[in-house]
Formats: sequence, structure tokens, C-alpha cells
Amino acid sequence: MLLVYNSWHETEFERWLSDHNVPYPTPADRKELENLVKSNWQSKTSSPYSDWEPTQLQSFLKSKGHAIKKGTESNKESLVVQVKGYWTESADAASNAYKSVQDWIFDGWTDSQLKAFLDKNKIPVPQPRKRDTLIAAARQNYESIAKKVGETAHYPGNWLYESWSESELKEFLDERGVPVPQPSTRDKLIASVRRNSRLASLNLKESAASASASAKAAKESLSDAVFDAWSDSQIKEWADKNGIQVPQGSKRNELLALARKHRDSLSGDNVVSSASSAIGAATTRAGNEFAKATDDAALKSEDAFNTAVGTWSDSRLKAFLDARGVPVPQGGKKDELIAQVRLHKHKAASGWSAWTFDTWTTENLKKWLLTQNNKAASKAGASREDLLKQAQDSYAKASKSGGSNYASVTSYLAAATDAAKDSTFDTWSESELKSYLDSYGIPNYQGSTINELRALARRNSNYFRYGSSTPQGTLFARLQNGAQWFLDQFKIGAASGRSEAGYQGEKAADAIKEGATAATNRAGEGAQKAGDKVKEEL
Repeated sequence: MLLVYNSWHETEFERWLSDHNVPYPTPADRKELENLVKSNWQSKTSSPYSDWEPTQLQSFLKSKGHAIKKGTESNKESLVVQVKGYWTESADAASNAYKSVQDWIFDGWTDSQLKAFLDKNKIPVPQPRKRDTLIAAARQNYESIAKKVGETAHYPGNWLYESWSESELKEFLDERGVPVPQPSTRDKLIASVRRNSRLASLNLKESAASASASAKAAKESLSDAVFDAWSDSQIKEWADKNGIQVPQGSKRNELLALARKHRDSLSGDNVVSSASSAIGAATTRAGNEFAKATDDAALKSEDAFNTAVGTWSDSRLKAFLDARGVPVPQGGKKDELIAQVRLHKHKAASGWSAWTFDTWTTENLKKWLLTQNNKAASKAGASREDLLKQAQDSYAKASKSGGSNYASVTSYLAAATDAAKDSTFDTWSESELKSYLDSYGIPNYQGSTINELRALARRNSNYFRYGSSTPQGTLFARLQNGAQWFLDQFKIGAASGRSEAGYQGEKAADAIKEGATAATNRAGEGAQKAGDKVKEEL
């Protein structure tokens, strides 16, 4: 049996294994590498959710409109089983996709990224440079570009993303609900983008199909509402004009059934033409506003981030910049610090810092201090605040001294941080949560419940670690918002059509409302299939 990776180069085997965190021996011959890929292909390609974190699994289930089984919210094994039940792509389809990666790998690129890629490789694109022509040019020239630069094309290397900035790489992951490795490097970011591009492409196509289906459903609902609003004589008049025979003595239900059966003849009737025009106008308006609606949702996310960091303390703002290698303005005013943080909202954290410890539990801090032979770990009655200060001081000393001591510190941090979950604050006391929020300069928690404090702590922690988008704040939620806008435009068109055709009435309004609600539900169910996020947030 010829497998899609049989023709891969050794470097592509190594790249795929590295991207999917599968250890491989070095040096290794081709057969060893191929066998490793073969033994991991099914789980990594056909059921990628097996490697997802609980938050991603939860987000996927929510996006499908399915409730998470009570008591399994943090049980990864149970969540994986639940996700598997709603996974739709077959193993063959997932595998066959890698026969031609150019067919999908560009789907998530922005127009400017496509233009930069084509310009860099001197590929001419006919004017006007619309998205369809840009993607077509990238796909058609993909293999020749790879050959020209001396690179492989079956499972592409970093060359494909040379024109992307690190912020663009992180933004791609943020928008799709993919947790960004923290701290990160350019190579890690590219590996994560490459690993998630196939799923991102599927989600985008599913969302687009859902929006199209929702528009069709809304139009059909509107047509039903038009007929329902007509009097018996109007239906008969319309039937006569369109050559439709109406049996003598037909009751209203029979007239409505006859009208719906021949609804495709609507365009031939002047009585309804004004309503049809309204539908067309609504469709055009919805098309123009669809992108705006998704962008509006993105702006709301950005505004939430901007509002949050506007309340942060100077020390927290500086720490955000330090963690990303951004020079902190000397003697800079708070407004300047806030501006810098907002400017670098999509920049990934580039290294460890003393702030790494600030979400650790008391127990984890004690374990860390024990590895450093720090007596504070065994001190009776030591508060979390005291332990945190000791941990940060210990890290600062190791960082200054460097060498093997610092190497062991960063190794421990990598393991501990990798194991950290979104339940970080669940075991914290009220006083610990308030102390943590104090470090952000957030005093607005008087009268808050402990769950509200945890939510506030988690929100600001996510902003600090990930920037403007949390791992669950996804592009697909924005697409769903766009679908809702599309349906709203149909409802506007319906109202306009009733007015122009002269048959306003409560019955028509109710019918349209019910039809639009049903269509909205279908839109929600379809658009949510895109989750990712991803990504809480598809």
C-alpha cells in the first residue's frame, strides 16, 4: 500500500516528527524515521484532538453545541472520548490531504501575506489582485517555488513562512484557539502554525458553508412569511399571473401549499417583485457587511484587551514587555507603557522571568523552593505571597549566575509550566486571589464572589501570558457572529418587502421571526462546527 509519506525526504520525516513532539534518534536512517511516522500517523493526523489540552477539548464540545458531561470538565481522557464522538473527518480524508498540501495550506493566509509571498518569489498576479487570484497563484506556483529555493514541498519547511513576522505567526494561532507555546521561538511558532493549518482550513470551509446554508434557509423562511401574509385573493391572483391552476373551493391551507410548491415562479410576478428586490438588497447588504461583522467582533476582543491593560500597574506592564524582549522605555510614563503593550499584543513571550511564578499554587511554589534548597519551603505558616517572593528572588539569582544552575532552573520551569492547566486559580483562597489582582493594580473586587475573583484573575492572567487573544478566543466565533449579521439583514429585508408590497401584518412578522430564529439556530450549529477554536472562545 502506497502511503502519502512514502515519497517524503528524510528532512520532512524529521520535521513532521518534531512538529508533533515525537522523539527520534539522531542520527537515524530513512527506514527508522518512516517507521516512527507510520506508528504515529493515525493519532496525530486523523485524531489530533488526542493531544489537545482540556480547555481546547471543552471549547470544541461547546462549539458543537454539546454540554460537557458533568464531572468531566478537567478529565482529559473523558473529554477526548466525547470529542471523538463528534469528530467528522475520516482517517482516509485526513491522510489524503497531504498528497497536495498546497490545496489547503494557504487558506488561512491574509491577502497581505499572500501578496508578500508571491512578490518575494517574483510571481506575477493579474490585476485586480483579488483573494481568489492570489490563492490560485500561490497554489499553482507552490511546487516550482519550493524547487527554485531548493526546498521540499510535501511537508514544507520554514521557508514557506519567511515573509511572516513572529507577531503574525502568533496571531494566526491566537485567532484559531491554539495555545501558543510560552516562552516561544520563531521555529516553535512556525511548527505550531504548520501543524494546525490543515484543521484551520477545514474549520474555515465549514464556517463558510454554514453561512451560505444559513442565508438560503433565511430566504426560504422569508418566502414562507410572504405567502403567509397574503390574503386568499392575493394568492389566487399570483397563481393566475403565473399560469398555475387553482382548484375550485381550495381552502387557505391548500392555497398556501400550492403557492409554496410553485415558489420558484416568484420572479415572474409584479406583485411580489418588490419583496424579491428587498430580499436581493438584503443579500447584497449582508454580503458587504459580513466581513464588517466579523471584524467588529475582533475589535471587541481587542477593546477588551486594551481596556484591561489600561488598568494594569506599571510593574505589570513592564513585565509584559520584558517577557517579550521589548525594550522598556526608561522613565517612561504609564501611557507610553500601555501604548507599547498594545503595540506588541500579538508578540509571543520569548523567555522565562520572575513573573513565571505568579500563577503557581502554594504547593508548586514549595516544591520549587525545595529544589533550590530554600528554607522558606519548610517554614510553617508561610503565606503564598512570601513563597512567591522567595521563588522570584531565587530565580533572579540563578538568572544572574547563569551556567548549569540556570539551565536546571529553566528545565524545571519548562516541565512545570507545560503541566500547568487552566484550573490554576481553582484552589486559591480569596485573600490569595485579591493579592494576585493587586499585582495588576486592579482594586475593583469589593463585594465580588470568589468565583468572580477567579474569573477576573484568570482573564488577566491569560492577557498577560497570551496577549490580546486567549487560547479560546477564535476567528470562528467571529465567523459565527458574521452569520448572525447575515440573518439580521434578511429580517431587515423582510420588513422592507412587507412594506413595499403593502401587506404589513402581525402574522407576517411572527412568521418571519420564527423562520429567522430557526435559521439562526441552524447557523449557530453550523458555524460552531469550526471550533477550535480551537477557538473558548472557535
